[in-house]
Amino acid sequence: MTTGVRRRMGVEERKQQLIGVALELFSRRSPEDVSIDEIAAAAGISRPLVYHYFPGKQNLYEAAVRRAADDLATRFLEPREGPLGARLLRVMGRFFDFVDEHGAGFFALMRSGPAVGSSTANAMIDEVRQAAYEQILAHLGVGDPPARLELLVRSWVSLAETTALIWLDGRRVPRGELELQLVHDFAALAAVSAAYDEEMAAILLGIVADEPADGAFGDLLGRLTMLSTGLPAQRAQA
Repeated sequence: MTTGVRRRMGVEERKQQLIGVALELFSRRSPEDVSIDEIAAAAGISRPLVYHYFPGKQNLYEAAVRRAADDLATRFLEPREGPLGARLLRVMGRFFDFVDEHGAGFFALMRSGPAVGSSTANAMIDEVRQAAYEQILAHLGVGDPPARLELLVRSWVSLAETTALIWLDGRRVPRGELELQLVHDFAALAAVSAAYDEEMAAILLGIVADEPADGAFGDLLGRLTMLSTGLPAQRAQA
């Protein structure tokens, strides 16, 4: 008869385990409300051992944010091949893969409360947003964006982030529909900016020129056409 023997973890393996446990706990409650004792219990080790690997909860929190930030930033990487609408749709697919599979990490990354948040953690969050911003500009082929384009891209990145956080609370909208809607949101924001600015109009025309009729942006145009044809009838009935 043999008895089970608990395997001793190496230093790096134990650190990664503690980071994973912290991410899970931080997703359920604000990080400032999670104690080291809870993290230790969830990891199956003693409180002093947690402090052996991380000097304090702030250090553990920042390590958790670092892991989530590095992972999420890679989701925006996409070869500059094919229509922009299809590229953005693939990016949204990988973005929601992260949100769906690692909701704990996403919450811990984005919910940086003032009590636990630090300049280091906040800088990591900003790194992800900046990486997404730069990737979208790269897809547009714009090195020095005009003011309206910068506003458009940063607004869209923020919209995707907020949408994902809300979606996680119940997943009431089918994920695939939401991914496509966010791509359509980008096109709609671009169209509104183009209506106010000639430079944005030129950028939008360049995007549309490469879009197939059955692509993501073409789908939006079809939906808007159907909507507009129904509006006169609705006005007449009113």
